[in-house]
Amino acid sequence: MSTERARRDERPAATDGRPAATDERPVTMDGRPAATDGRPVTMDGRPVGGADPVLVEIVEGTLASVEMEVETAIARTARSPMIRDAHDFRAGIHDVRLRKLTGRSYSALVQPIVRDFPVGEMRPGDVFFHNDVYLSEGGIGHLPDLCVTVPVFHDGQVVAFVQAFGHHDDIGGAVPGSMPSNARSVFEEGLMVPPIKLWDEGVPNRAALTIMTRNSRMPDSLAGDLDAECSACLMGARRLGELFDRYGREAVEACFDAIISNTTETFRRELLAKIPEGTHVWEDYAEHDGVDEPRLHTQRMTLTVDHSAASPLVIDFTGTSPQAKGPINHAGDYADGVFLKKWLAPILRNLADTPERMAELDVNEGVVPLIEMRFPGKGTLLTPIFPAPTNARTFVILRLLGVLAGVLAKATGGRMPADQETIRYTGVYGDGLDGTPYLMREVLGGGSGGRWYADGEDTIHVVPDSRNIPVEFAESRWPFRVERLGLARDSGGPGLYRGGLGYDKHLRMLRDASFMSIADRSILSCWGVNGGRAGRPFVVEIEGREMEGLVDDSPVRAGEIIRVRTTGGGGWGSPLDRDPALVAADVRDGKVSADGARDDYGVILSGDPGDPGDPSDPGDLQVDAEATEARRAGLRALLPADPAATPFFDRGPGFPSLSGGLPYAEVDLI
Repeated sequence: MSTERARRDERPAATDGRPAATDERPVTMDGRPAATDGRPVTMDGRPVGGADPVLVEIVEGTLASVEMEVETAIARTARSPMIRDAHDFRAGIHDVRLRKLTGRSYSALVQPIVRDFPVGEMRPGDVFFHNDVYLSEGGIGHLPDLCVTVPVFHDGQVVAFVQAFGHHDDIGGAVPGSMPSNARSVFEEGLMVPPIKLWDEGVPNRAALTIMTRNSRMPDSLAGDLDAECSACLMGARRLGELFDRYGREAVEACFDAIISNTTETFRRELLAKIPEGTHVWEDYAEHDGVDEPRLHTQRMTLTVDHSAASPLVIDFTGTSPQAKGPINHAGDYADGVFLKKWLAPILRNLADTPERMAELDVNEGVVPLIEMRFPGKGTLLTPIFPAPTNARTFVILRLLGVLAGVLAKATGGRMPADQETIRYTGVYGDGLDGTPYLMREVLGGGSGGRWYADGEDTIHVVPDSRNIPVEFAESRWPFRVERLGLARDSGGPGLYRGGLGYDKHLRMLRDASFMSIADRSILSCWGVNGGRAGRPFVVEIEGREMEGLVDDSPVRAGEIIRVRTTGGGGWGSPLDRDPALVAADVRDGKVSADGARDDYGVILSGDPGDPGDPSDPGDLQVDAEATEARRAGLRALLPADPAATPFFDRGPGFPSLSGGLPYAEVDLI
């Protein structure tokens, strides 16, 4: 038996990953303390409904404010571009029962900390640290995600936790950036740190910090980032302590219960009620794992809806492919999938009555009791066995967002957006103009899917608040020039509502370097739905040489240009039903080419489109109504006569190349 397995087997069991109960007090179906009649109660036994509604608003606003203050402090004091500029990090606030209280963002879990360090032995000034994927209870996906956790104290007792985790430049491993595309083991991916006490009552553990920085190719950035994160979380803990001092533990914890209960009931009433009861199945795929030749790595989801059940949604991942040899696995089957529940729940917000209402809905621990997750046995993409590699787990965990959207689209007749961009890391490394080593890695977004009421958004980032690195900063720090940063024309999937566009970015290298990429959707496209077409896939070219999606060290010479085009979102609804005037506007704006207007939308244009970058040159582009009507009639005649035989999803031309020639999957039919 492995050491990791032995440690887990020695721990007291708990059905939801929380510490084992120490008393026999009744609990509700979602694990909350309950009265003898099963009603939820606060920690002191008072019914949840007893919280002062005004105080609930005050506490909820304070939590959001503290969380944002922590993130702002980290962004202003961190050293690495990935944290400071790309903002690839998150803060979260959890109560002493390990429930996530805030919903503006997502965060890791506190479960692994309280599992290994008794709450009663924690002291003010303690800071806990971990990045071990297999000892994180599912809250950490790959080793570059480093997590710090700080307990909050009131009257000498732990009452809450402030946490921050983010993607750091380098934590060791086989390649710069700690994301080797062909890793076969987690040992190749960097330094694994199980939960440890990084600061002890305000005193940093210099030995642990020295070990971590010694293993990093970017030690100064790593040390600066960790110092920023620890200090910011300690500041956040003081802020929360003041909240408890002001109103008292009993009142504040009653508000915590009310906040979470309100989310549960809001999601149940406003969102889940719109999903018809029954069982719905869909699947999507990762296309390569960096080791084997490209093939379909299946992520299958069976959604069962029963509104009378305590957990109305049951998500079953049976049918998911075996774990990959390469690093696309995600260890999600810990703590009953509590992290995945909160990760996937934002997709449900698309069922809101209006976009404005959707934006108002936060995702906190209140979504957890609404979802039951069922995982296949060990050894799949979602249940990998240690030490399977995981550094490119975004191919799975981000694809799951689209799988849930797809299965809900089938269940609701299309009331879901088409597929959105996922995430990709591209960058270069080498020696700078001063001869010192550098690493530039960027998280570029792409287009979101068209919706049943609007086009998709251009160049969005699926990770909330993340962003591309500013051109001015990049050019002043690294040996290249950004010669173009704009929209990738025609990348959005055609549809009644067009998919959003991806980036088109050109870098001219000033010194020899190595190019790196961790990206999927280079073969398969973001799918279109309900007649909408797939978007264009991710592509990188270096002087005409097309790169694969997973690359560690492709050489690029001084003077050569790296051209990056990120994915466009899928389209929603038939492009032949799109208003020709909107198509003409897209051509004028440089989002769709004249050829794309003709071939994809059946719209024939005449005149000069003008210059999209010059307001003084609007052109005189016009729609040829008669020619457009004839063109669309001809294109409609080519469509299948039987709508029932038409797949509800369009996966693009890359799918047949991996499916043995099949144009669509069986689950794509309604």
